[in-house]
Order: sequence, then C-alpha cells, then structure tokens
Amino acid sequence: MPPTLHWQKSSFSAGDSDTECLEIATSPTTLHLRESDHPTTVLSPTPTALRALLEAVKRRGVA
Repeated sequence: MPPTLHWQKSSFSAGDSDTECLEIATSPTTLHLRESDHPTTVLSPTPTALRALLEAVKRRGVA
C-alpha cells in the first residue's frame, strides 16, 4: 500500500476556500502534483518531465 501523501497548497492560493490551485506532495523518490478541484487526478512526473514543465512555464512568464 502506498504511503499517505500530505498535500500542500501553492503559496499563490487564495486560501482554504479556493478550489483552483496547485497542490504538491512528496514521497521519498517522487514529486506529486494535482489541482485542488480534481484531487483524484495526480501527476507524478519524472525529473526530466518536471524540468521541461517548469522551463516551459518560466518561458511563458507564468511563474
């Protein structure tokens, strides 16, 4: 059975009532991402895929 993940909301979230924010959790070898309005859909990208995602976001000026 996988360990229980402890999710944290992005610091850009508007608070507990905000349902449109990024949540992040870590396990010993993986970073997990989900949107708070779709908590059952979890992304667990490889380091290479996560790096590509972050670089693309930075290029667009979103971060």
